[in-house]
Amino acid sequence: MSIAAGAGSAELDPGIGAAPDTDDHDTARAEPAAAPVRTPRTLAAAGDLLRALAAPVRIAIVLQLQEAPRCVHDLVDALGVTQPLISQHLRVLKGAGVVHGERQGREVVYSLVDDHLAHIVVDAVAHAEEGR
Repeated sequence: MSIAAGAGSAELDPGIGAAPDTDDHDTARAEPAAAPVRTPRTLAAAGDLLRALAAPVRIAIVLQLQEAPRCVHDLVDALGVTQPLISQHLRVLKGAGVVHGERQGREVVYSLVDDHLAHIVVDAVAHAEEGR
């Protein structure tokens, strides 16, 4: 049966696919809560944050920093990428407010600003793994 035939059949028999005859006042169905309206500024900031997290190396950095604060050479060793590349990605993450660095002697130790950001990345990775 084609879609057109199905639609025509329903028109011939109003009981097929039609909503039951009920008065709106008789049903105790609650309306779904409306999502809160966000300001354009908030939405733009969220978009900037998600763009900062969008690169695979930056995702890997966030996952590493979720475990413990690390300096650049620790990230180079753990991720197997060059120091300039790690530094470039850390600069993006720092500019987006995802990480902050604290100088300890000759090194800068990086850590996540808060755990909310790690949850975003962990959930995204878990979702990607579910699809496999």
